Amino acid sequence: MNATELPVGKNSGSSKIRTFIAVKLPDPVIRKLAGLQQELKRHALRIKWTRPENIHLTLKFLGDIAPEDVAPVCTAVDASIRGLPPMTLCAKGVGVFPGIRQARVLWTGISGQTDLLANVHQAIDVGLNPLGFACDQRRFTGHLTLGRFKGRADANTLIDLMKTYADMVSDQFMADTVYVIKSDLKSSGPIYTDLSSIQLV
Repeated sequence: MNATELPVGKNSGSSKIRTFIAVKLPDPVIRKLAGLQQELKRHALRIKWTRPENIHLTLKFLGDIAPEDVAPVCTAVDASIRGLPPMTLCAKGVGVFPGIRQARVLWTGISGQTDLLANVHQAIDVGLNPLGFACDQRRFTGHLTLGRFKGRADANTLIDLMKTYADMVSDQFMADTVYVIKSDLKSSGPIYTDLSSIQLV
């Protein structure tokens, strides 16, 4: 496990650290998704778009944790996925959460070796549970958030978009590293800092 130095210290007080665990995307996939966002913007959807360079595959969102909990979290993630294999994935299609009549998130799905991806997610879920992080109750669905709706979206428009982009596929990429990431929320968008990286082998 390779961990960066945390930007917390004697003067940081008890400030919480917003943390999540994710797989990053290679540049060709990011460019593909940036192009997809530009196409989708033509449909005049009221969406706050995710900056392309910030799009990632979230495995588990931990929320705000204490600085002293960061090291145990990184150690637990490392131990839980050590020895698991990397996986070949790609972005595919367009969808919404939680449904077309109450859409809040616009996303592109994940295709490829999703069974291996689910194994990594489950291992992290189980590995972090002894530290007080509840296991996810919903079935894990790998996705990449393109944007979040700022108001109610027309259901028929969303159905048309999902049909239009059902066959949209990015280049395949090898997901071989899992990151524990700090998120600093700014008015211009979140700033991400790696706290640790764990190689899948």
